[in-house]
Amino acid sequence: MSWFPKKRVIVPIDFSSASDEAIQTALEMTRQPGEVHVVHVALVPNFVPYAGEVIAAVEPERWLQLANTHLADYLNSRPQFAGVCSKVLEGNAGARIAEFAAEAHADLIVMPSHGYHGVKRFLLGSVTESVLRHSPCEVLVLKRSD
Repeated sequence: MSWFPKKRVIVPIDFSSASDEAIQTALEMTRQPGEVHVVHVALVPNFVPYAGEVIAAVEPERWLQLANTHLADYLNSRPQFAGVCSKVLEGNAGARIAEFAAEAHADLIVMPSHGYHGVKRFLLGSVTESVLRHSPCEVLVLKRSD
């Protein structure tokens, strides 16, 4: 098995502080920035709760447009990531990341782990665990540094 260089690396991000490190790691494992595909999975709600009441339906197109804008702004504010590909996916994060990796014929997925334990992990689930179980390629999980 050859670790370097990879031809197509998927980096799922949630805009946390660990996202920058994951993208940088992926860039170090490829020859060109265009081989890195930064993805964000948006879970589009069909309602907006406010003080226990539903106040408005959310248009999925608008929600995805906002997610695309946020992802573009995030990457544009970091010149060290110039040239990476980006995409917003919709749905269950773990499943969509694994599906996208298969569709893109990825060699590797690089993702940070939040390291949640106990009740917080139970309530939030584990995207990393889901990706590890369903990924069609190798997965590099970066341990949180904070």
